[in-house]
Amino acid sequence: MTTIYVDNAATTQLSDTALEAMKPMMQEIYGNPSSLHHIGQIAKEHLEDARARVAKCINANPNEIYFTSGGSEADNQAIITAAYNGAKKGKKHIISSKFEHHAVLHTLDKLAKEGFEIQLLDVYSDGIVKVEDVKNAIRDDTALVTIMTANNEVGTIQPIKEIGAVCKEKGVLFHTDAVQGFGHIPIDVVDMNIDMLSISAHKFHGPKGVGLLYCRKGIVLQNVINGGAQERGKRAGTENMASIVGMAAAMEEAVKNLDKNAKYVTALRDKIIDGCADIERHTLNGDRYNRLPGTINFCFEGIEGEGLLLLLDQDGICASSGSACTSGSLDPSHVLLSMGIPVATAHGSLRISLCEYNTEEEADIIINSIHKVVTYLRSISPVWEKIQKGEVVD
Repeated sequence: MTTIYVDNAATTQLSDTALEAMKPMMQEIYGNPSSLHHIGQIAKEHLEDARARVAKCINANPNEIYFTSGGSEADNQAIITAAYNGAKKGKKHIISSKFEHHAVLHTLDKLAKEGFEIQLLDVYSDGIVKVEDVKNAIRDDTALVTIMTANNEVGTIQPIKEIGAVCKEKGVLFHTDAVQGFGHIPIDVVDMNIDMLSISAHKFHGPKGVGLLYCRKGIVLQNVINGGAQERGKRAGTENMASIVGMAAAMEEAVKNLDKNAKYVTALRDKIIDGCADIERHTLNGDRYNRLPGTINFCFEGIEGEGLLLLLDQDGICASSGSACTSGSLDPSHVLLSMGIPVATAHGSLRISLCEYNTEEEADIIINSIHKVVTYLRSISPVWEKIQKGEVVD
């Protein structure tokens, strides 16, 4: 049985480019970049070269880049920084949205317990935050606006440049979790008015366990990991050199091929969406076109997402029902619920996330398998029977 991997929003296969860049850093250039001897200084040269390369990919300055263990750490540090710095000026109001990643939402929960006022904006049925809502929510005591670049479950792209412009006009810090967006849509921190930004390498064929925080010059970062003086004293811990260099290579490759890959993957995405259009009582969640090139999120009434995933897996198709970070939960997706999708419908969700490694032949197999599996599950579903009879389903 051939395996078809379409869970790229959860993680991606490491690219050959990233792997080849990493190999020398594990055995040949193995020094600690904080060491003063020549082996350590060679490692430091590679560290700073990687910093300059990743900075160029998002139009930042190298001294605005801080390497982290991934997107979650970067989100935590950015939000905590803005909150604590704001509190010193009497600003304890933070604006975000109801369908952010849990790395953001749980950090905001922590801050709420510390006395910060958290305002979560609606995202509506199209899965997009309205710029006007952000503008209306900003107050004199607002310390931060944090809105994700693109949603990790439904793939909708947010109006980041416009939100950033509003924040800039109002003098409020703006952070965006770009973990799902980078490598798939253009990111320019200057043009998009971004003060802080989070990226994770394993979402664009880089290694797991490494990411970065972009922090605009002039913002004083709060430490979330204390210890040594690495990352200019703002992120302790010996740098993960192999992964940092691998991330730099993956970022450059993603930016170089962005337009070509986006066009190709978008065509695959639309092929699957159109191929499933005839399935009765199903929904494409989020705006039809204003979404990431490779992300599709369906809801099929009358079935459970877990059964759908298991049967697709038997056909060799690796997909998901939503965020990999909450896949162990039996609760319906907070993202779908925030968009006004009923609980019973949200239970039947399927996320397909494609990349440039997928093929048209695989898309055809996916379409056929979804039709087969949905038909089978509905044939044994008492809920679907009630739907067919026009009865109310709780």
